[in-house]
Amino acid sequence: MNRELGKVDTQPDGAFTGTVWDQIDSIIDKFHGKPGALIPALEEIQEIAGYLPESIQRYVAKGLQIPLSLVYGVVTFYSYFTMTPRGKHQLRVCLGTACHVRGGHRIVEEIEDKLGICRGECTPDMNFSLDIVRCLGACGVAPVMMVNEKIHKQVKAATLTQTLSQYR
Repeated sequence: MNRELGKVDTQPDGAFTGTVWDQIDSIIDKFHGKPGALIPALEEIQEIAGYLPESIQRYVAKGLQIPLSLVYGVVTFYSYFTMTPRGKHQLRVCLGTACHVRGGHRIVEEIEDKLGICRGECTPDMNFSLDIVRCLGACGVAPVMMVNEKIHKQVKAATLTQTLSQYR
C-alpha cells in the first residue's frame, strides 16, 4: 500500500515510526483481498504497534478496502484488541464474585494508588497497565491478579509492592 497517499489522515499524531508503518503495510499487503482476513491482520498489527488507535484503524480500512465501521466494530468487540497503549506488564485484577468478596476491589485501589493510574490506563513509563476482569478461573485462591501470563494468588494489599517490584 502506498502510505504517502493517505498520510495526512492516517498518521496525524506521528505516534509511530516509519518502520512501524512499513510493517503495517506488509501485513495489509499480505491480507489484502483475502476473505476473513481482518482479525488476523489486526492481531499482527497490534503485535507490532502495541495497540490500535484510530489512525491505524483508518489506515487498515483504507488498505483492506473495507468500511472503517467494520474495523472499529471488530476492535471494540473483542477484548484482545485495545485502542489505548498497554504497558510492558499487563495487570489484570479479578473482580468476580469470589475475588470481590475476598478483597479484590482493595487490590485495584492499591494498584491505582501505587502506580498513579486508573483501570484501563498505562503508567507514563509504559511499564504497567491495569485492567479488570470478571473471572480468571482461580476462585479457590481468591483474590487473584494476573501479571502478563502469571497468576498471583491470595493477593494482599500489604504485599503488593513486593509483587510489583518483581516486574520493574
